Amino acid sequence: MRDPLSILTEAFTSFLFGKVETTRLPVRTSTGQAQAVYLPTAAPGLGDSGVIIGREVYSGKGYIYDPFQLYGQQLPAPHWLVLGESGNGKSALEKTYVLRQLRFRDRQVVVLDAQGEDGVGEWNLIAEELGITPIRLDPTAALNHGIRLNPLDPSITTTGQLALLRTIIEVAMGHGLDERSGFALKVAHAYVNETIVERQPVLTDIVEQLRHPEPESAEAMNVAIDDVRAWGLDVALVLDRLVDGDLRGMFDGPTTVGIDLDAPLIVFDLSHIDRNSIAMPILMAIVGVWLEHTWIRPDRKKRIFLVEEAWHIINSPFVAQLFQRLLKFGRRLGLSFVAVVHHLSDVVDGAAAKEAAAILKMASTRTIYAQKADEARATGRVLGLPRWAVEIIPTLTPGIAVWDVNGNVQVVKHLITETERPLVFTDRAMTESSFDRPEDDALRAAELEAEERAAAFMEHHLGELSGLDGSSESTVA
Repeated sequence: MRDPLSILTEAFTSFLFGKVETTRLPVRTSTGQAQAVYLPTAAPGLGDSGVIIGREVYSGKGYIYDPFQLYGQQLPAPHWLVLGESGNGKSALEKTYVLRQLRFRDRQVVVLDAQGEDGVGEWNLIAEELGITPIRLDPTAALNHGIRLNPLDPSITTTGQLALLRTIIEVAMGHGLDERSGFALKVAHAYVNETIVERQPVLTDIVEQLRHPEPESAEAMNVAIDDVRAWGLDVALVLDRLVDGDLRGMFDGPTTVGIDLDAPLIVFDLSHIDRNSIAMPILMAIVGVWLEHTWIRPDRKKRIFLVEEAWHIINSPFVAQLFQRLLKFGRRLGLSFVAVVHHLSDVVDGAAAKEAAAILKMASTRTIYAQKADEARATGRVLGLPRWAVEIIPTLTPGIAVWDVNGNVQVVKHLITETERPLVFTDRAMTESSFDRPEDDALRAAELEAEERAAAFMEHHLGELSGLDGSSESTVA
């Protein structure tokens, strides 16, 4: 029972000033609708221009990424590092990304394809779909008129040829060339280029000149001819491996006619090369310099250089230095380098840790798929990821990754169209897990359940995230 004096006072106040309180009716809504007014769940995007990757997991917004559009504004460099254990979707992401980039007229892509199945590289289906013939480097096929790349191709500058020869030798020897060996190589290369004009010089010519140097070479430095021959002996033995050893046929002849460097997609199929042998970094060095001097041109095209099994590059100091130069040079000419690595420890703990750190620093975009907890923590320390991202990486399901675009960190689900699906899921394991079987519904339900668990994880940590610095607050996923 209300006090009569209170009722009278309320009535008099309402008469003079109008009713001062209103009764709000309850509103019923769903969490899906209410999340639109809860700003921390609506992560800022990267703009609406470029290639669509999929959707941001917690807001459901489309996720669009293009290093060429973002360069100079949100990205200091257009290079990209993709990390994650096998079977989590790295390969599918790379392939759909390339297919979607090629829909732009000013895009061109080179892929170093180091994995394969059924005797061909895993990019073979995509190449066939686009009417492209992969450049298949195979020692056995090279002996039967297969593909050859000539390190002394006239399209490569004289300086580039000599730098390439040095890199090949240093990779094979495992150490740098001393001054005397370098001098023997330089004079042999100079003599071959000056005297052989009716055809392309080849490695056999260099080996022959190292074994039998001209007297003029010794006289120029006032040394004995036998000394010059001795200085070049080790160099000749290394190059002989490319001429008459286990790598013969691929580099000891003129470059194969018909290699189309103007095609939208160029695939170097390295699947027939032992990935753990010295042959792989030698191949990477040759292809890298060859591309630098024949492919990258100031023609306003945007180029993408995608390297599978990239630790084979970064683990060799000499090849890593070559690619580091390529990245610095290519940035001015519109080159985006994409390195695909299973584990960051593969490179940061390798023989070229210093060079690896420099290359990783150039990668302003990092995409991390599921890793074990200890590996995720190590990755987070090296890449400077926020704690919530490090903690969520081990819980990610295939197709979902943490994206760090110059500090803009989001969780993204990669989406694949039905047209792309048969081109990107090429091996048996991926095919068996694709959504074309009777148990599709169960798989989709499991995937949605995993996303809900991840969302619950993020909600639990929102209080922690609110204490981050301003740059992190604006990128909370």
